[in-house]
Amino acid sequence: MPDTDGRSGTPITYRDAGVDIDAGNALVDAIKPLVKATRRPGADAEIGGFGGLFDLKAAGFQDPVLVAANDGVGTKLKIAIDTGMHDTVGIDLVAMCVNDLVVQGAEPLFFLDYFACGKLETGVAARVVGGIAQGCIEAGCALIGGETAEMPGMYADGDYDLAGFSVGAVERNQILPRKDVAPGDCVLGLASSGVHSNGYSLVRRIVAETGATWGAPAPFDASRSLAEALMTPTRIYVKPLLGAIRATGAIKALAHITGGGLLENIPRVLPDGCAAELDLGTWRAPPVFRWLRDNARIDDHEMLRTFNSGIGMVVVIAPDSRDAVLQSLSAAGETVAEIGRIVPAAPGAAHVQPRGSLEFAA
Repeated sequence: MPDTDGRSGTPITYRDAGVDIDAGNALVDAIKPLVKATRRPGADAEIGGFGGLFDLKAAGFQDPVLVAANDGVGTKLKIAIDTGMHDTVGIDLVAMCVNDLVVQGAEPLFFLDYFACGKLETGVAARVVGGIAQGCIEAGCALIGGETAEMPGMYADGDYDLAGFSVGAVERNQILPRKDVAPGDCVLGLASSGVHSNGYSLVRRIVAETGATWGAPAPFDASRSLAEALMTPTRIYVKPLLGAIRATGAIKALAHITGGGLLENIPRVLPDGCAAELDLGTWRAPPVFRWLRDNARIDDHEMLRTFNSGIGMVVVIAPDSRDAVLQSLSAAGETVAEIGRIVPAAPGAAHVQPRGSLEFAA
């Protein structure tokens, strides 16, 4: 006898409860070509198994240490959902994970994603995974698996959430940060592409308070809509940084500037007794940051601990390595500025000491 609802005698299926297995299978079929495009040495299996395989020996490491990271995209997803712009949040997801790997000197090897929703819309999910695959290609890592969770009642119609998980490897003798970071070292900043993936709860509050609309020209960039400008994907720094590490051997420390901004992230890679003195006039933050600062009515200190303020990655090097590292990063397409120096940390003083005022591009 089939299970029934106890009243009409009509069977209740999983689909009746809100979970469509056929839609999940259709999604897997739709994304297989995208996943295949991310293959790299060590990963060439099809998705659909119970787990993803990676052959570490095939990746060419001699004495590797594995490095793992996971992250999400935060409330930037709400803009994607509200505007239907689902194609780039996957890039953000990959960037947030792999940039955290490369700061430890690690080469990203593989990536897995978690997509959760109330009702699976195959077309939307495929667009999101397309962005994830694009990010993996840019980072040089394989998309080897993931989980799609359709959970009726957990999310409103149209809403979804993302999480990413990435594993990389670094030779044991090349792990960053190095122990020789010292006063006198140079601090370089790599330009961000915009707001990246942090601070969007404040961004959305500002948009609401100003009455701005997603489809209107951005107040700080009339060539794009506000949604297009704010959905600019997070920059992936992996290949330029790995290239500079391998070409120069001179990078002592890297800091990915995410939640907490420059003020909270640089200290994570500094040894005891060291602080970073930053000259805020050495780079020009994109105009979006002036708009955010002015409309939030906040000072530079709050900007520097909320947003990346135009610097997405910080690089610490010895002064005599400056030219070689600048040349390598610039040749790889990065916009680089010397933004400060490492100084002795005075007792009780902040580990990041800004000097001057934030300046903004026109």
